Amino acid sequence: MKAVLALVIIYVGTFFLVIQGASQNPVQAAPQSATALQDNNGAQTPAKPMDPVKDADIRSLMELLGVRDALEEATAKSTEQYRDSLLATVPDNDRGQAFINAFMDSYQKQFNPDDMTDGLVAIYDKHFTEDEIKGLLQFYGSPLGQKYAAEMPKVSAESNSAGHAISLRVAREVMQDLRKQFPGVGAQARLTKPHAGPQVQPKQQAQAQGTSQP
Repeated sequence: MKAVLALVIIYVGTFFLVIQGASQNPVQAAPQSATALQDNNGAQTPAKPMDPVKDADIRSLMELLGVRDALEEATAKSTEQYRDSLLATVPDNDRGQAFINAFMDSYQKQFNPDDMTDGLVAIYDKHFTEDEIKGLLQFYGSPLGQKYAAEMPKVSAESNSAGHAISLRVAREVMQDLRKQFPGVGAQARLTKPHAGPQVQPKQQAQAQGTSQP
């Protein structure tokens, strides 16, 4: 069971790193291939050739877990994040729209999901022995393992929602008490950073004024 939990942690961690890394660092070097790893100092070191049998077992395990589908979904989300960022930063005119379309077309053509898959294979190879991979294959190939893999996304989502609700409730209660102790500062304190209103480009401004006139 510990091996299963470790696998889930590695998978979820990699899943969110893909999304967060894409949104926070839009310009980066290409992902490392399965033949190169990083040491603790960030330097790339050649990885040992993987046993073809273990490689095949890891890919079978990833297929059972639906990892590729999840990565493709994450990639689609990151692609939309790119689009939203560009929409907010480039001029709102035909030239700006052409730039966005060109970026999206080129990105989708050049992005290769197999690079992510190969990277995950290398991660599994690093953390699990061949016997452990076979054990995980046996578990996830069973009816219980299939149910576990199918239900875990729902469990994770519900757990996150429950945790967020509890955290928000406690934070609001603390804020309410502190506003009594610090009436001046407390009146201005907010738990979330206020978002600035969208900057209206000249074209958008004209449209807004046109629709607001009686």
